[in-house]
Amino acid sequence: MATVPVVPPAAKAAETAPGLRASLRPQTRPAALARLARGALVPDGRQAVAPRAEPFAHTDIARGAHGCSTRLARGIPGRPRGALSGNAIGARMSGLHGGDRDALIVQQALAGNIPDFLRELTPVRVSGRLPGGRRADVTICVTPDYLALGSDADFVRVPMGLPAAARIADRFGFLLPTTRMVDAIYGQARMRLAPRPMQPGAQMSSTRYFLQHNRTVEGQTGGREGQLTAGQKKDLVLTNRLRSHPGRVAIYGWHKPDGHPIQPLSTVHGAYYSDYSHGVRLVSQTAFVDGRPVSLASLLANPSYAQMLTGEGPIAAPERLMASLYR
Repeated sequence: MATVPVVPPAAKAAETAPGLRASLRPQTRPAALARLARGALVPDGRQAVAPRAEPFAHTDIARGAHGCSTRLARGIPGRPRGALSGNAIGARMSGLHGGDRDALIVQQALAGNIPDFLRELTPVRVSGRLPGGRRADVTICVTPDYLALGSDADFVRVPMGLPAAARIADRFGFLLPTTRMVDAIYGQARMRLAPRPMQPGAQMSSTRYFLQHNRTVEGQTGGREGQLTAGQKKDLVLTNRLRSHPGRVAIYGWHKPDGHPIQPLSTVHGAYYSDYSHGVRLVSQTAFVDGRPVSLASLLANPSYAQMLTGEGPIAAPERLMASLYR
């Protein structure tokens, strides 16, 4: 069996994957996201760049339940005093669309305007058989809900295009989930919400629609944030299709009560597309095998573990793939 190196989840800059550079040239991107990719966070144009995740001692995280302690979320800056509430962010986004809206989301997220409950990562176990037949259990550490902006008392879940999602995840030291991880999250969620689709059409990508859907989800949760919740959104996922289908976003999930997803894995939409049904779930770059902290990227690239974690075989250098998606 191939060995899996034990490494800290330091977020690293990466070169753009072949084929993606040409398909995502700045002149073909929405103007706001082109500026975002160069580091200029709009609309206020300030260079408010949060520090990247740093290496840490594995003994520090071993104290948490299954290792999924807040230590793994240390790459997320603390929420600033006087940060905008969810309602205020919704009002500010009301006149924005597409890339401009995504740029505001990235600005707020990188500044740390994220509810504290999302920093309490939840363990999810993914089990399977290794090539030799031995059973293996991998514990991944995930945010209990989809990425949101604001405070614990007043927040809004924010759909966004893939470049914005990848930038936030990579900066904080996280990855996006795979389809297998999404299935495991739903299967182990303490709160499973029935999907609440809205009328399809051009309005699906409007701010009004996703704010309305956020209110619907809030009505379903009853304000019980902090526990692992699933079924309320489709996921932006990490897959090898992002290499073979450059310039696209991969979405999957929105499980029904019978456990079957409404959305099979799809790359039909362009990378900058988002609508009310999309969500961004973050997965720590540190996972645990038999209680031992290992690099999730190494597991995803390891043929012995990849099938059980991805359902499609190894995903080579997933951290580089993530970084390439917003350059």
